[in-house]
Amino acid sequence: MKKPISLITQRIESVLTYVGGVSKLLFEAIYYGIRPPYQLGLIIQEIESIGIQSLTVVNVIALFTGMVLALQTAAALSRFGAKGFIGVVVALSLLREIGPVFTGIMVAGRVGSGIAAEIGSMKVTEQIDAIRVMGANSVKRLVVPKLIATIVALPLLTVVADILGIVGGLLISVMEFQVTSYYYFTTILEKISFQDVASGIGKTFFFGLIIAVIGCYEGMTTKGGTVGVGRATTSTVVVSSILILVTDFFLTKIFLVL
Repeated sequence: MKKPISLITQRIESVLTYVGGVSKLLFEAIYYGIRPPYQLGLIIQEIESIGIQSLTVVNVIALFTGMVLALQTAAALSRFGAKGFIGVVVALSLLREIGPVFTGIMVAGRVGSGIAAEIGSMKVTEQIDAIRVMGANSVKRLVVPKLIATIVALPLLTVVADILGIVGGLLISVMEFQVTSYYYFTTILEKISFQDVASGIGKTFFFGLIIAVIGCYEGMTTKGGTVGVGRATTSTVVVSSILILVTDFFLTKIFLVL
């Protein structure tokens, strides 16, 4: 039986190794990403796979999140006779926090796990080794397009999610609480600033980076056949989701100061 100190040391070493491996992969992706040739075809394919094919799940979640948020907000504001400000609260919550974070976590679950499964399957079947034997760079071929596509697609998905969430809040406000659509949008336009929008969208670039790098790293380091692929996908979702929430805290602190 290992001593507690030995277990702690082993855990710290494992975490440092993981952080070092992810950082190395990120630097390699940046290095090869800025060097020609640029694989625009692969990048466009990845944007379609990551962005367009994620629209349905993101849209449904955003719409109902906005509706639920409006219901809860109205219940709280009605105690103070301020139901007219439902739109402002819904829009601020979605633009600053809920939209970016929910979209990031949903994409981590769908796209991050997909990236890990795809690259992990190639790893255990030695396809990555075959790419290297043919003289191609596996990082440039597999990692760079996914990294660029995720960083580009996630902000766009977040914009769509924010809009649909606000529309969901509008539906509940009009049908349940007799708030006119004109007043709903007027209060939003009066109270929401450019900083509110920019802070939420700005976070998604970091979230996209986290999802892509973690997914690619887990896939590139997969071991143990199909069982290992399953572990890689699970680890990708867990690690990405935790890092998104932790990063969101620090980015919120930074954006509030700016």
